[in-house]
Amino acid sequence: MALIINNNYSPNFDTKKRPKISIKFIIIHYTGMKKESEAIARLLDYNSKVSCHYFIKNNGNVIRMVPDSYTAWHAGKSKWKKFKSLNKHSIGIEINNPGHDHGYKSFSQKQVKSLLFLIKDLKKKFNINIENVLGHSDIAPDRKKDPGEKFPWSILAKHKIINWHSLDLNELKKARKVRVNKKLEQAFIKNLYKIGYCRIPKYSEEKSNKILTAAFQRKYRNQIINSKIDHECFLISKKILKAK
Repeated sequence: MALIINNNYSPNFDTKKRPKISIKFIIIHYTGMKKESEAIARLLDYNSKVSCHYFIKNNGNVIRMVPDSYTAWHAGKSKWKKFKSLNKHSIGIEINNPGHDHGYKSFSQKQVKSLLFLIKDLKKKFNINIENVLGHSDIAPDRKKDPGEKFPWSILAKHKIINWHSLDLNELKKARKVRVNKKLEQAFIKNLYKIGYCRIPKYSEEKSNKILTAAFQRKYRNQIINSKIDHECFLISKKILKAK
């Protein structure tokens, strides 16, 4: 069954068309607003200077707000691997959810189902690498938490949409909160850089490492987000790299 997409275009986009080959990423967001209607209105408001390509409503219905061939304004200041300012290289998907400031809640099954359809279609259309389906917090970890720890990354993994690990959950729990030595801490941070996370130069190395660790935990180890590097985090990072 094909996904039905309705159009409601935002004025907030770059008017110059971009080549298909330049689209390399899918960035997932939550709206972070109290009401769905307010979130849609903001994305359609010229003065807000923000937009997305697709908006997924609470009931799973999808709105196209900017055509794929144009750059939407969703990522802001961002970085991943060698790429900066990811707007021009990405498709932005907003999922309605009040977010951390307004009673953050789980995403609905209808939303997740529509997202899976949409991402699979976009990955095929633009030949997007499995490593390049990301959250806003991956590419802007010092500014953003979305789509957050309640986002079902593991479901995307089951559909082979993102890289994941095959580690035994019981074994991981044993490694949880087990402290690592300085050598493994450094190895973990190097793993983050290899995965694609980037050093945040405006902060000290220590603070940057904590921010990146929290972003990694929010995605791959969402049970505890404490910015502390433990053996579980190290094992997961090692396995994610092997899955590339």
